Amino acid sequence: MSSPAQKRLGQVSGHLGGKVSGRDAILQKNPDDVVVTACLRTAFTKGGKGGFKDTAGADLLVGALKSLIERSKIDPGLVEDIAVGNVLAPGGGATEFRAAALVAGFPVSTALKSLNRQCSSGLQACVDIANAISAGMIEIGVGAGVESMSSQYGPDAVTEFSELLESHPEAKNCKVSMGLLSEQMAKDRKVSRKDQDAFAASSYQKALRAQEDGLFDEEIAPLTVKYENPKTDNWEEITVSKDDGVRPGITAESLGKIKPAFAKDGSIHAGNASQISDGAAAVLLMKRSTAERLGQTILGKYVAASVAGVAPLLMGVGPWAAIPKVFEQAGINKDDVDIYEINEAFASQCLWCSNNLGLDPEKINPKGGAIAFGHPLGATGARQVSTLLYELRRRGEKVGVTSMCVGTGMGMAAIWVAE
Repeated sequence: MSSPAQKRLGQVSGHLGGKVSGRDAILQKNPDDVVVTACLRTAFTKGGKGGFKDTAGADLLVGALKSLIERSKIDPGLVEDIAVGNVLAPGGGATEFRAAALVAGFPVSTALKSLNRQCSSGLQACVDIANAISAGMIEIGVGAGVESMSSQYGPDAVTEFSELLESHPEAKNCKVSMGLLSEQMAKDRKVSRKDQDAFAASSYQKALRAQEDGLFDEEIAPLTVKYENPKTDNWEEITVSKDDGVRPGITAESLGKIKPAFAKDGSIHAGNASQISDGAAAVLLMKRSTAERLGQTILGKYVAASVAGVAPLLMGVGPWAAIPKVFEQAGINKDDVDIYEINEAFASQCLWCSNNLGLDPEKINPKGGAIAFGHPLGATGARQVSTLLYELRRRGEKVGVTSMCVGTGMGMAAIWVAE
């Protein structure tokens, strides 16, 4: 049975009157393409102490959605559905997000859902909307993601399991903490502390250069919020427009001095793992024919997506399982891709996946990643879309992949083409 992506590519070949395959096929344009006409994110700030520490997740979503309307100039009444990825749900679920959409300017006719596929929630939101458009269920929609880890992160992030779940040897591994999982994976897959710290340092250095060169400015929508200044205990109104986790002067040597976080002889620490962060992102999607009729600027198109399961204790290898799967769906290979945005949950897992997939290190996260500027769980998958498309366009390149490992043992990946 052909996948939706293969069917679309087959339609392209038919329109052209000949057989087109591989990279050439996904670069072709046809009226049924699902395209991105606007994408953006808020800045990502440090959980518990950054610029958004006092801002509710739903309020961050208001900012992202309102900015999406302003940037695209879309009539909000034309948007039929919004999907919002979110992981740590208390205080940020479907009820709050529906209210946030109304505050942002969408009418009561615009539907909304909240979804949770752990760290891939923002990507899943975009894919769900793309699939709904392809199926004819809706014509225009928004895929989004948000997380306020300042207000939602804590010991209750993983609930206690019932006796039934605890009795299954593989099921009970689903609640092992991310830090312990990454530590075990680094040992099992022989990813050295030295290599992890070198990878992490590179992420910081790339992100710093990108920030200094203004390469994030196009994707970040500034957001004005209320902030309690810890130095004065006074409430202030501030505008947040830059990721505040990006730090200068980070080297592999400086990271090498940080104590392991999860085991005395471990290799995982705060400097080579993703930062706990707050932020939101949003992506406007519709068919190419709709975008042209409405005069919308087309930034890129969605091609295909994959999900894959792996052992819960090896959740970090998720991209290694998901990326080849999406390549097969789209009929391309690793050399056809110009940029990979692979979430840096931990340096150990991102490094292992890229090495074992044989990816060119120069193509991976050219503006740094979650180690340097943060990973608001539900937002990351949607954030990667704007980071990827704007960088592809800036470079004059075309094909990109977004991917991440997913808690409880999964991976997800998607292919996008910039225009």
